[in-house]
Amino acid sequence: MRTIAVEEHFLSEAFGELMRKANLPATPINAKLADLEGTRLADMDANGIDMQLLSHTQSGLALVSGADEIPFVQRANDELAAAISRHPQRYAGLAILPMHNPPAAIAELERAVRTLGMAGGVVHGTTQGRFLDDPAFQPLLARAVDLAVPIYLHPAPPPPAVKQAYYTGFSPEVEFSLATAAWGWHSEVGIHALRMILGGVFDRLPHLQMVIGHMGEMLPFMLARIQNTVGSQSHYLKQPVADYIQQNFAITTSGFFTDPPLQLALQTMGADRILFAVDYPYSTNQQGRTFLDTLQVSPEDKAKICHLNAERIFHLS
Repeated sequence: MRTIAVEEHFLSEAFGELMRKANLPATPINAKLADLEGTRLADMDANGIDMQLLSHTQSGLALVSGADEIPFVQRANDELAAAISRHPQRYAGLAILPMHNPPAAIAELERAVRTLGMAGGVVHGTTQGRFLDDPAFQPLLARAVDLAVPIYLHPAPPPPAVKQAYYTGFSPEVEFSLATAAWGWHSEVGIHALRMILGGVFDRLPHLQMVIGHMGEMLPFMLARIQNTVGSQSHYLKQPVADYIQQNFAITTSGFFTDPPLQLALQTMGADRILFAVDYPYSTNQQGRTFLDTLQVSPEDKAKICHLNAERIFHLS
């Protein structure tokens, strides 16, 4: 069965240069991120991953803003497009966008989709404290609808004030993990998605499709609770809050490799809204393959999760 992994990361040479100039340490993970040839493809082959949908890692993006952001973003997207052209059966891509400049982000999304052949865009968390429900980003989201491509909302570290209030008082390693992969960035994406719903984004743009990772960033677990609380207070919306989560969001399995969260996601979101992802190289293809090989789902649902949903939502061939 074809297997497409849809939240897989790379580090462009453009942002790699910035990180080196900033004297950020070279790490084994960064070497894996930067590799778009031998080791990555061999690892995919060894674990039966037919295609990776690549997007730029969050690392390095905070080093630029304003007008300086645009050329670096363009270089990164061009580098990704070149890798896809070399390996069109193995890679597809999501474009990063210069979010500090919303008009430039619109132009780059259009260039990336129409000229470079990207499958959509990726946004890493908030931009200068603003969520995607901010009116400044409405034209960008509308352009995604016009282009018929989804936006992948990826985690980023919490804002400094949140990090200071919630995640300090431990060793640096524990603080970082708690603020990111262990808890923080999942709750950040969850509240981001809810703000988009409560802000009426999907009433204005009912065809907008968003993708979030990590088995739904806590939302499937909280779905009934959300609907029974804030959902009962949001009568200005055209639909129940839970309906937007189930209709305007797809979720991926990235970094989650146990059965209970999957079964919950199947019960709350349905098999048509779940896509396989590894979160490579932060998680391993071997973890992803073992998870797929032990899925407790019907053959029809497994096909949807492994490749059919990705092909439909991202228009992948």
